[in-house]
Amino acid sequence: MLASPEVMDALKGIGLNLYERRLWVALLAKGVATAGELSAVANVPRSRSYDVLQTLADKGFVIVQTSKPLRYVGVAPKEALEKSKKTLEMDLTERITRIEKLQVSSLVEELESIHQQSLQIISMEDMTGALKGKYSVLQQMDSMLRDASSTISIVTTPNGLNELTNNHLSILKKMKEKGVNIKIAVNANDKCGDAIKTLSGVAEIKDISSSSSPIFGNFYVIDDKQLSMGLSDPEQVHTSQYMMFWTKSQHAAKNLGQPMFDLVWNQGKNVGKK
Repeated sequence: MLASPEVMDALKGIGLNLYERRLWVALLAKGVATAGELSAVANVPRSRSYDVLQTLADKGFVIVQTSKPLRYVGVAPKEALEKSKKTLEMDLTERITRIEKLQVSSLVEELESIHQQSLQIISMEDMTGALKGKYSVLQQMDSMLRDASSTISIVTTPNGLNELTNNHLSILKKMKEKGVNIKIAVNANDKCGDAIKTLSGVAEIKDISSSSSPIFGNFYVIDDKQLSMGLSDPEQVHTSQYMMFWTKSQHAAKNLGQPMFDLVWNQGKNVGKK
């Protein structure tokens, strides 16, 4: 092996697959080489080497010399990493632009129509599931909050309140401007003082730490139509292992979620002004 396992793992972490890692490191070691020469050194099938080397060239790690046979030059590591970063930034900017154009085009109406037709035949059981990983949970919470039309009821922890401030404050502000009634119940402590001050401008907040029926964790009810609750303690598990239950069952939200929220809310102490 030309490079240490740590180096190969780091290259994997930036998105290079096994063949890409092997070929680029082999090319760095040789300086200039043909696909056949690199295939033997890197232990990559020759039939795959050409495509993989072209992919590396597209990413900025390799320069292709138009000779016969084709020869490849390895771009210096620091330069290659900078080129790769610039390429990703350009690709991301282009994709975002395409998404934004699609959002305001008539084509999105066709997609919405297809989705609405499916909702007429889908059961509530199919609109229920478990979300795994902090990123997936944050994305779902973002979507739930945006869907609110009348009420948002949240029970959370001090860290959860801080995350609301860091990740969802702008959405909560927009919902408040639309007339949505937002209530947040939190097991307050010194860690969330700043978050309470910030969020008190958009929501009514109560401290439920002394409630006789406290709920510990994260719990959301949106419009008596959607319900989500944490299935693991976010402060005790890795972010990749955090799980949350979500359902769009109005029956569950109205008859289970909202009564549970009201139970702790009515025993809470006001700590923020709406």
